[in-house]
Amino acid sequence: MGLESCIRQAASIIREHEEATIISHIDADGITSEAIMSQAIAREEIPVKSVFLRQLEPDAMTLVPRDNSLKIFTDLGAGQQNLLEENGFGTDEVIILDHHISQPCNTDYFQVNGLDFGHTKLSAAGITYFVAREMDSSNRDLAKLGIIGNVGDMMARESGKLVEPASGIVEDGIIHGNVDRHSHDLNIYGISTRPVHIAMSYCDDPLIPGISNKKDGAISFLKKLGVNTRSERGRWMVWEEISPEDKKTIINGLYEQMIAHGEDPSRLICEHYLFPDEMARTALRNASEYATMLNACGRWTKPYTGSAICRGDRNEHYRDAENMLRNHRSIIRELMEYILGRGVEELSSLQYIHVGDRFPDTIVGIGAGMSLSKLNYNKPIMVMCQDGLIPDRTKVSMRTVEKVVQQGIDLQKALSEASEEFGGAGGGHAIAAGAFIPKTAEKEFVKRVNRALEEQYA
Repeated sequence: MGLESCIRQAASIIREHEEATIISHIDADGITSEAIMSQAIAREEIPVKSVFLRQLEPDAMTLVPRDNSLKIFTDLGAGQQNLLEENGFGTDEVIILDHHISQPCNTDYFQVNGLDFGHTKLSAAGITYFVAREMDSSNRDLAKLGIIGNVGDMMARESGKLVEPASGIVEDGIIHGNVDRHSHDLNIYGISTRPVHIAMSYCDDPLIPGISNKKDGAISFLKKLGVNTRSERGRWMVWEEISPEDKKTIINGLYEQMIAHGEDPSRLICEHYLFPDEMARTALRNASEYATMLNACGRWTKPYTGSAICRGDRNEHYRDAENMLRNHRSIIRELMEYILGRGVEELSSLQYIHVGDRFPDTIVGIGAGMSLSKLNYNKPIMVMCQDGLIPDRTKVSMRTVEKVVQQGIDLQKALSEASEEFGGAGGGHAIAAGAFIPKTAEKEFVKRVNRALEEQYA
């Protein structure tokens, strides 16, 4: 059975049920997956409710209702099928729409997973969107959410754009009219909200000599090019507001800057996805910043707020999300300053730090990624902290850069194998992964992961 056949069968299964429960993850991919599926099911006039989980684990199974509804696991489930089996869920009441590595299981749960068909750059939101579109072609208006989920889960990071089959979601959004694709654009974050020089100075993939981490350097660079970065009213312009001619001048200048310093400029260009139906200069204007807002909602225990925003709420829920986003960025900044100020321990193949209970375990991965650009980015970084729910358990987050992944590093594999040896669990992706381990195993775990990375480098 091919991917399209699996999608058709999933749509058919959902339509046949009289009620449904969506169980989804709390990150941007999970929130958009839930928003897509809940709207598609509601449009079929099928009663639907949703449950968000930080992770699918034994303690969380009590939140999964034991009723007659079809349980639709989105961005969860593939790696926890044994847990579903242990809790007595049958094949007639479960469907999994996921993109994580599947766990072998004696019970044959129906699953739609791009990995089964060689699609490594299709997130759960992408799978969920295709199922929704199969349920009714009018659900193409939800393509926008599919794009946000894919971008938020870094599906576009390696190639700088969404690729097949995720690129088909972009085409649907363009046809519907709520998505604009900006090809051959500058690979920076904050194109709709950050002044151009600020966005350039935060660029860490690629690192641009004299500009990355140097706001004054970015300003001097732009002045040297003679590019106007202020509006008629004197306000700093964001990248989205820069004229096409000036954008070309800036990109050419950055290209020459990198070549002059012996750096590879191949990651300087990417594809941006903007939403003309959203207000200018807001975080909802483009896929990357929209995803960050949803991540903030999930990380601060309000995924339902993020879901409401995905469904069009631009009043109370949106104001709450804006406040969470500001707080989210502030705490992450504090975390990054703490990591850099205290310093990391370096081993042969990784660098690590334990932040204790100073920061929420839901954000340490983000802080790790942001800190890496100011550390030795040739080595993956591991940040450990106390689990917010289980004090005698440690949360582990790891991040690296695409250049290191291309050398053979797979953080998901390293953490999964190492955590299993200590009775924990891990998952994620080659470039970003996480795990939970017993607190007593921390020292040996770090050594084990370092050894795994040494083997991968070899």
